[in-house]
Amino acid sequence: MKRNDIEIMAPVGSFASLQAAVDAGADAIYFGVEQLNMRARSSVNFTLDDLAQIVSIARQHRLKTYLTVNTIIYDTELQQMRQVIDRAKREGVDAVIVSDQAAILYAREVGMEVHISTQLNVSNIETLRFYAQWADVVVLARELSLEQVTRIHERIEAEQIRGPKGELVKIEMFAHGALCMAISGKCYLSLHETGCSANRGACRQICRHSYTLRDRETDEEIAVEGRYLLSPKDLCTLPFLDRMLAAGVRVLKIEGRARPAEYVKRVCSCYDEAVRAIADGTFTADRIEQWTERLRTVFNRDFWGGYYLGSPVVELSAAYGSSATRRKVYVGKVTNYFSRIGVAEIWVEAAPLEKGAEIVVIGHTTGAVEGFAEEVYVADRSVPVASQGVACSLKVPTAVRRGDKLYKLVEA
Repeated sequence: MKRNDIEIMAPVGSFASLQAAVDAGADAIYFGVEQLNMRARSSVNFTLDDLAQIVSIARQHRLKTYLTVNTIIYDTELQQMRQVIDRAKREGVDAVIVSDQAAILYAREVGMEVHISTQLNVSNIETLRFYAQWADVVVLARELSLEQVTRIHERIEAEQIRGPKGELVKIEMFAHGALCMAISGKCYLSLHETGCSANRGACRQICRHSYTLRDRETDEEIAVEGRYLLSPKDLCTLPFLDRMLAAGVRVLKIEGRARPAEYVKRVCSCYDEAVRAIADGTFTADRIEQWTERLRTVFNRDFWGGYYLGSPVVELSAAYGSSATRRKVYVGKVTNYFSRIGVAEIWVEAAPLEKGAEIVVIGHTTGAVEGFAEEVYVADRSVPVASQGVACSLKVPTAVRRGDKLYKLVEA
């Protein structure tokens, strides 16, 4: 196996995340525009008018572009679905990720490559063979074990099951990120409690709240040892990534379109390094531990291996929100960048910046630039700390831009 046999697909909810995916070594990005995708109610969607720029940036860096159009679609939205897919084709998007049969059929009618969403819960070879009539890539159900994935992969090869492009159907699986308590994301809890449907991209994530389980007849409470009853830990497949690839998975999907740019960069870079290590024979326990610790510094609900290793019971998170070992503290904005000497000028407006602090600069075009404030200067003098209300300067590892935001990372 070589590195270019595997596709690492990055979640992109902003142009900063797109640049972060580029810098981290991703091979493809997936994103939504406006409505008809599983993050339709969040702030992480582009507009149709952004498509040309997204495709242009991705092509410059040889990234594939995949547009999510994977919600349930009603009669009144069929025209909108067609308009979205037509625009995606016109702008050169590589494929659409879909789950509704109307979207599948229309995408193929106009010649768009189709990838089957996890929402369709493909769990066996017969279902995969059915969708191979229209799709070149299939995301298998998240609830499958690696043994089950292996059997499907072996049947694809033995029976030469091919998609519309004439190539063997590729298996895509989630490799890292949030897991839903429902089967392949088919959840009705948010709709039941708030009127906002998860299957329409409007999940309120009330499953992440703390609940008590009590027997109404006996008034007995079932102890859950402080865990969140409906909130699984995040998926992390790094410890067994070699087994995942051996099972036939060729596209590694990173969850997290609502996550910030530094999450995209950190997670994608770790998986890129891990795949390269598997390819060159340096995938060791020590390196796995190092990657995992790096992953713990960005948003997570602690980690488990999902159902891939045959676990019959979900592992529940023990805390609300992130368990990241680092958190961002906003310091200020970049007011200038001196390219000849690699120095950024920062207006410190929200929190002081200490010499030696771990930092990240995030911007629309910059992505996420990580480093350390090895020296901090105020009025051309090295200082131990730059206080709020002053301009300071420091070296940064790569170019940043005016208006970018600088954060320091502190222990959580």
